[in-house]
Amino acid sequence: MIEKLHEAGVRSEWAYAGGFASIALSFIAWGVSRAKPSDSKAQSDRWGIFVGHWAPSFFALGVALKLEEIDD
Repeated sequence: MIEKLHEAGVRSEWAYAGGFASIALSFIAWGVSRAKPSDSKAQSDRWGIFVGHWAPSFFALGVALKLEEIDD
């Protein structure tokens, strides 16, 4: 899968950027959910945590792609 992504032109820097973006999006999702009067604090926390869990996947993908780039 990683090789196919690399061949398709996906760069490790994009995956790292996605990881940092998901961290920022986690804070934004949490804040927006907290601002809505209909959502509880627990629901806001769940939204933030859900989006925050994407970051490690993006960072791991970035490392795998970087290793693939090195092998070229």
